[in-house]
Amino acid sequence: MDLTTRLFLLLLALVSMPALGQETVTVRPQEIDDVLINPGIGFMTFQRFNGDRLNEAKKWTEGYPIEYQDFDGNLENENHPLTSLAYFRVYWRFIEPLQDEYRWDLIDKALETAGTRGQTLLLRIAPYGTGADNDVPDWYREMVGQEDLPVRKWRTDPEDPRYIQHFGDMVRDLGARYDGHPLLESVDLSIVGAWGEGEGSERLTQKTREALVDSYLEAFRQTYLVMLLTDAKTNRYGLSKRDVGWRVDCLGDMGGFSSTWCHMLDYYPQAIINFGMKDAWKKAPVTLEVCWVMQHWLDEGWDVDYIIDQSLKWHISSFNAKSSPVPEVWEPHVERWLKRMGYRFVLRKFTYPDSVKPGDKLAFTSWWENKGVAPCYRPFRLALRLKGPESSTILVTDADLRAWLPGDNLYDSTVTISTDTVPGEFDLEIAILDERFDEPHVKLAIAGRRQDGWYELGKINVQH
Repeated sequence: MDLTTRLFLLLLALVSMPALGQETVTVRPQEIDDVLINPGIGFMTFQRFNGDRLNEAKKWTEGYPIEYQDFDGNLENENHPLTSLAYFRVYWRFIEPLQDEYRWDLIDKALETAGTRGQTLLLRIAPYGTGADNDVPDWYREMVGQEDLPVRKWRTDPEDPRYIQHFGDMVRDLGARYDGHPLLESVDLSIVGAWGEGEGSERLTQKTREALVDSYLEAFRQTYLVMLLTDAKTNRYGLSKRDVGWRVDCLGDMGGFSSTWCHMLDYYPQAIINFGMKDAWKKAPVTLEVCWVMQHWLDEGWDVDYIIDQSLKWHISSFNAKSSPVPEVWEPHVERWLKRMGYRFVLRKFTYPDSVKPGDKLAFTSWWENKGVAPCYRPFRLALRLKGPESSTILVTDADLRAWLPGDNLYDSTVTISTDTVPGEFDLEIAILDERFDEPHVKLAIAGRRQDGWYELGKINVQH
């Protein structure tokens, strides 16, 4: 070992040593097994919000303006988990009933209501459905007339330059108004097919495919986009331009359409790989929707644990059960699911010095385990707090939680103690804060959470 290397190692050791008189405090928090309702993950309400009545039996509604229910202040959902997410799916005709005149109030009210119910909103504007009352907008139908179409679930020709122009203009105007909205969780990249599910997208010319996908990519540069798992050309093109997530609308189908084919065995496992989506979850969310409703799964005798485990293997962050009741017999299975869905942060070990001086850097080490199946996709902020009897100071770190994939994650860093900190004994606390406000926003899977959302680590002295 040469002299330069020895000097470097000596300097490194000196920097790592606690100051004279300091001792290192080691904290090993106790893990808890609770279901945690955290931002961006878990079940979601559909055309409804926390506290609303669910759909009856095996029915659901979609594509039409939300029918708002009276709210009594109780956020609980009977036979359905409390959620941090609401999903609004609406047909193009309702958003743009007159050419270039938009019903933004439909989306504004949904965003506002979600916010008051502790939720953020996922959004899809579907181009059309399959019924007489959910065609493309009347003004567009009058413009193009009736069409002879090659795909059963198309209502209008996507190769018509007028479709590219007008549907694309709506998407761009949507993005101009809502991109980056703090209550908008994600937007479905919906371009063709009944209910916006993308059927027939593999038939598009590349020019049309790119024009329709680009309308979303250009419009939404901050809000996450989620692509339907439709075909290799469309999905791979979207991924080549941006980190996009993916979704499917028939999770759980084990043979409901055919005795020899089903989505869970013969389509999704292959398409995720063949369409290039296998690793998309590392950068953008996977959000899945029930096929029919969960009661239908039970009536058909399908293996709910198999369905759940496959979704976890695919790194699911959120699930749309269509605001339909969870079968009571399956509640333990759903609880297990919720404890793995998305991210779940356990602080395993935290070390820090027992004393610091005003103006000093407080050096700490931390070992975290993400026991979920996905990262956190929002730039929430990890912070420490010095809380004394008369004052408290929040010290935000530069941790990027979006990089904390499932498994172990180490984060060792420093925060600076303000020079005007009054000496004394403080509680040292930790929390994950909202993007905008200095308030705890993410629950950790550890004991010790205070009423205000901070977690106690121990005592620390600020000395002259």
